[in-house]
Amino acid sequence: MDYASLDDLIERAGQDEILMVADRDGDGVADPDVVAKALGDATSAINGYLAVRYRLPLQVIPSQVNGWAVSIARYYLHRDGAPDHVVRDWKAALSDLEKVSSGRIRLPLPDGDDPSSSTSGDFGFTGPEPAFSKDKLGGWL
Repeated sequence: MDYASLDDLIERAGQDEILMVADRDGDGVADPDVVAKALGDATSAINGYLAVRYRLPLQVIPSQVNGWAVSIARYYLHRDGAPDHVVRDWKAALSDLEKVSSGRIRLPLPDGDDPSSSTSGDFGFTGPEPAFSKDKLGGWL
């Protein structure tokens, strides 16, 4: 499931801009495959950052994630070079996503989607038996 839709792109950028960058066959309609590719690539990019901190797929899409997806997909649609304001939005989205992956920004998600809020704080280790232990070294430790 993508984090944004064609309607979200049109709401942010306007019909004229979306047609200019997504109507590649010139029929007056945004090409569904072009839009789907941009939205899918944006979702994949976002997931790369979110996977560090959150369980995917997200069950609830916060408005921030939708906004980042629109900014990233819009940038991807401008294949011949995006205008400055589109580049600025794209860079801001990536900056925020870096903050999410480092833990400086937390998404407002239900507890089940946020592993940091659903764990007990306990951890364990599994692996082979240690090569050196008190028993094996006869009390030399």
